[in-house]
Amino acid sequence: MASLLPVPDISRPLVLKLSSSSPSLWTLFTVDSSFLYKHVHKQRRNNRSSFPLLTTQAVYTQGGVSISSLDTHKFALKREKVELETDAISILNERIRREHGKREATRPVMDSQEADKYIQLVKEQQQRGLQKLKGDRERKEGGVFSYKVDPYTLRSGDYVVHKKVGVGRFVGIKFDVPKGSTEPIEYAFIEYADGMAKLPVKQAARMLYRYNLPNESRKPRTLSKLSDTSVWERRKVKGKVAIQKMVVDLMELYLHRLKQRRPPYPKSPAMAEFAAQFPYKPTPDQKQAFIDVEKDLTGRETPMDRLICGDVGFGKTEVALRAIFCVVSAGKQAMVLAPTIVLAKQHFDVISERFSKYPSIKTKAEKEEHLKMIKKGELAIIVGTHSLLGSRVVYNNLGLLVVDEEQRFGVKQKEKIASFKTSVDVLTLSATPIPRTLYLALTGFRDASLISTPPPERVPIKTHLSAFGKEKVIAAIQYELDRGGQVFYVLPRIKGLEIVMDFLEQSFPDVDIAIAHGKQYSKQLEETMEKFAQGDIKILICTNIVESGLDIQNANTIIIQDVQQFGLAQLYQLRGRVGRADKEAYAYLFYPDKSLLSDQALERLAALEECRELGQGFQLAERDMGIRGFGTIFGEQQTGDVGNVGIDLFFEMLFESLSKVEEHRVVSVPYQSVQIDISINPRLPSEYIYYLENPMEIINEAEKAAEKDIWSLVQFTENLRRQHGKEPYSMEILLKKLYVRRMAADLGISRIYASGKMVGMETNISKRVFKLMTDSMTSDAHRNSLLFEEDQIKAELLLELPREQLLNWIFQCLAELHASLPALIKY
Repeated sequence: MASLLPVPDISRPLVLKLSSSSPSLWTLFTVDSSFLYKHVHKQRRNNRSSFPLLTTQAVYTQGGVSISSLDTHKFALKREKVELETDAISILNERIRREHGKREATRPVMDSQEADKYIQLVKEQQQRGLQKLKGDRERKEGGVFSYKVDPYTLRSGDYVVHKKVGVGRFVGIKFDVPKGSTEPIEYAFIEYADGMAKLPVKQAARMLYRYNLPNESRKPRTLSKLSDTSVWERRKVKGKVAIQKMVVDLMELYLHRLKQRRPPYPKSPAMAEFAAQFPYKPTPDQKQAFIDVEKDLTGRETPMDRLICGDVGFGKTEVALRAIFCVVSAGKQAMVLAPTIVLAKQHFDVISERFSKYPSIKTKAEKEEHLKMIKKGELAIIVGTHSLLGSRVVYNNLGLLVVDEEQRFGVKQKEKIASFKTSVDVLTLSATPIPRTLYLALTGFRDASLISTPPPERVPIKTHLSAFGKEKVIAAIQYELDRGGQVFYVLPRIKGLEIVMDFLEQSFPDVDIAIAHGKQYSKQLEETMEKFAQGDIKILICTNIVESGLDIQNANTIIIQDVQQFGLAQLYQLRGRVGRADKEAYAYLFYPDKSLLSDQALERLAALEECRELGQGFQLAERDMGIRGFGTIFGEQQTGDVGNVGIDLFFEMLFESLSKVEEHRVVSVPYQSVQIDISINPRLPSEYIYYLENPMEIINEAEKAAEKDIWSLVQFTENLRRQHGKEPYSMEILLKKLYVRRMAADLGISRIYASGKMVGMETNISKRVFKLMTDSMTSDAHRNSLLFEEDQIKAELLLELPREQLLNWIFQCLAELHASLPALIKY
C-alpha cells in the first residue's frame, strides 16, 4: 500500500498568517514539513537510481495502490495523453488560451472609478454620433436605430423576420375583415413552416424585418414554426450573445484609446497661411471637417481617430493636407497610406505640389534607400502602400497616419492599422466607408465628419445600365472622343483585357489605347498612368485598380463591363472616376444577360440606379450593408450568428446593445476574499510528492498564480503537466479548488456554499448580467438548474452529491459562466 500524506481542507478562505519564519502557503498542509523533507531526502539518498525511472513512469495511485510496473508504462502514457485532451481543466485552459490571444493585447488596465468616467464619455460620444448622422432608416422609437421594413416595399417571395415568431416568406398584402368588425383592413400574409399567418399592416411595420444574409444565398436554412417558437428564441439569443461580445471588443479598444495621452499640437499662424493657399472656396461641410480635425489635433490630449466620409472630388484630400501640416510643423512624421501604387503616386504628387513652398518639409514615396532617412527622422511625410506597415519600416517620431480607402486593405493590414490607433492620430478617408466603419461612426465609437455637399461646379454623372452591345460601346466612346475627352474601360478580371484591346484597336485604329492592371511592373504601370493623366493615351483599358482616388479632369466617360461581378461600393467608386470637371460625365454599366444575374447582383444594380445624385456614397454604404459580404467586415465567426436572425435584425440588436453597454458590466472581487464553504480533504500520494521534489514550493506557486489572474493559473497548470505529466486525482481536486476560487473572483462571487441539494453563490452581479451569462451557457443542464434571487445565484440539484462530485459540478458550472466574460465589461 502506498503511504498517503493528508492535504488539509482548503474549502474555507485561505486567510494566511504571515510570519518571518514561514512561507505564506504552509497552512495548506497539516503534514509536518520536517517529516516530509526528511522522508523525501532519505529516500533519495537510499535509492538514487529510482528517480530517473520515476520520471518515465505514470505515477498514479488508484484506490491507494500505486501503478509502478514497467508493463503498464505504455498504457499509462497513452491514457495520460487522452485524459489531458479530455479532462475538464484542459478544456477550460484551451478556451481561456483562445480568448487571451484575442483580447488581452488591447485590453486596458483601469479601476472601476476610472472606467465609469470613460464609459460616460462613450455614452456622450454615442449621443453626438447618433444626432449628427441620423439616416433615413432611423425612426423615433425610444432613440433606438430601427431597421424594420415597410411592408409595402416587400415583393411576394421575399423572406422576412418577425421578432417574436422568426423567419417566414412574405406572400402579399390583402384586405380582410377582422373578427368582431365589419370594416375590412389590410393584412400582410406570411407563410411559415407549419402554416400561414396574417398580420395587420400597421403591426407588420412595427414587427417585420427584411431577411438579408451576408452572402449570395438569400434563402434561409428553414422557415420558423408558428406552433413552436423555442428554436427561434434560441437562435435570437445566440445572435444577441455574439453581438454583446462584439460590443465589448469595441468598447475595450475605445477605452484603450481614451487612456492614451499626447500633448495637443500647437496652433500656429503658419497653419492659417497654409489653409489660405487652397484655391477653391470650401463648402459648408468641408469647413466643418476642417474645424473637427483641428479640434482633434490642437484641442485634446487623446489621439484622433476620425473618419472623413465624402464623395469623390468633394475635398477630403484637403482635410488630410491640413492635418499633415499641423503635425509635421510640430516636428513629427506623417504617413499616408494608399491601397495601390497608382493612388499613392497621385497623393505624392498632390502633397509635393502643396508643400513645395516649405523646403524644410521633405516628402518621399516609399523606396529602399529612404528607409534609413525615415528611421533617422530626416523625412517628414512618407507616402506609400501597405509595405509602409511592414517591420522593416521604423519611424523616428510618427504622429499621424492618413489611411485612404481602408476597405481596400487586407485583414492583416487592417489589424496593423488598428494597432496604430491606440498610439498615433489616425485620419481615414473614404467615399464609401466599410459598413463597420459606418456603424462605429453612427454610434460614436469613432468620430466622423460627413462631406455631402458637392463643389458648386460639379454636375451629376449620367448613368446608363443596359445589356452589353458592341454598337453601344462604340457610340459611347466616339461621343467622348469627339468632344476631346478620354475614356476608362473597366473589366473585373485581367483575363479579358487583351480581347477588349483587340476589339477597340479595330474600331478606333488611330487612337492611342493602353492597358493597366495590378500585375504589371510598378514602373510600367506608373508610366501608363502618367501618359493617361497627361492626355497622351485616350482610352485606358483596366481592372478596378483605378477604383480609388484618381483625379483626371479630362476623362469623363467610363464603361464598366460585366458589372454584375463588382461590389456595390466598387461600382460607386469606379463611377466617381469621371465627372470631376464642369463637363457632363457618363457612366455606362453593361451586364451580359439579366437572366444570368443573381438576385444580389440585380439588387446592387437597382441601388446604383437609385443613387444617381451626387453625395450619396454614405447612404449607399448603408444599402450595401444588407447585400455585401459580411464576413470581411466583422470576421467569419459572426457570419453564422447573423445568418441566425438576418442582417437587419442583427444590426438593430447591435444598436440596442451599444445603447445599454454600461448595463452589461461585472465587477470582480479580490481573490483572497472568496469563501468556499465546502469541506474537502484530498490526499496526495507519497510517490507524487517524492516525484515533485519540492511540493510545498509548487503549491505555493499555484496559489500565487491563482491569486494573480486566470491566465497565470492556466500557465502554471500547463507547465506543471509539461514537467510532471498528468497529476493524480487528488492533485486535480486541489487544482480545481484554486480554479473555482479564481473564476468566482472574476465573476463577482464572494462566497460558495452547499446546503443539502442546494448550492448557493453570493454575488454582486445584476439580474441582467446573470441573464446574459446563462444565455451564453452551452449546457442546458447547468442553465436550467440556475436561478437568481436576492444577490444570489442558486442551484437546486436532483440529489445531494458527495463533496468531490459537488466540487466537479461547481467547477463545470463556473467554467460555463466564466465563458460569458468576453461579452461583459470587466471593470
